[in-house]
Amino acid sequence: MSLSVKVLTLFPDMIRAVLETSILGRAARQGQVDYTVVDIRDFAVDKHRTVDDYPYGGGAGMIMMAPPVVEAVEAARENDEAPVLLMTPQGERLDEELVLELLDQASGAGEIILLCGHYKGIDERAIELLNPREVSIGDYVLTGGELPALVVVDALVRRIPGVLGNSDSAEQDSFTAALDGRLECPWYTRPPEYRGREIPEVLLSGHHANIEAWRREQSLARTRQRRPDLMDDDQ
Repeated sequence: MSLSVKVLTLFPDMIRAVLETSILGRAARQGQVDYTVVDIRDFAVDKHRTVDDYPYGGGAGMIMMAPPVVEAVEAARENDEAPVLLMTPQGERLDEELVLELLDQASGAGEIILLCGHYKGIDERAIELLNPREVSIGDYVLTGGELPALVVVDALVRRIPGVLGNSDSAEQDSFTAALDGRLECPWYTRPPEYRGREIPEVLLSGHHANIEAWRREQSLARTRQRRPDLMDDDQ
């Protein structure tokens, strides 16, 4: 059974273009994931397809109205256990642990729904009624939730068994359990020499134990230099 990924947005063409490309598109063609892109404007209540209005109490910016948002989610959701994610800078920070947790929940329910906010934000009553899990990709603000939603989809789909050509590839990425949450080592490919820079000799040795030891040392050194917050006190 494929995982059903549903993205609710005001800009469906923006989402579709990415979902049809590279590994995300291949996963769909292989039947491992099924994408549905929902235009929230289809749930507007007037002939002008209005989905936003000025905030009560004044202030700059426009607010997405509750009715089209709530009704779009309700129409898209087929399983009450399916996680609904609201992409917002106020949400919990996305990391590898959260990706695996969301994938587990989505796989169990068969679907996951990602709600893309836009403008100044969404009417709080929609959030109260839907009770989504609020997710952020970082401490900065974008013009909408479309790019964050695509980040989440990419992080989830590549973790579905069989999506990547080599299942070990994802397991050796930065932040994974195989690396104890550290950054991965530097990688090299052909040619063996380029503009006077040669690849480390150990990688040509064929000695797998030495290669793995070198990669672990490089992983620790890189993490210590770039992300010391990921290191244990005894490392």
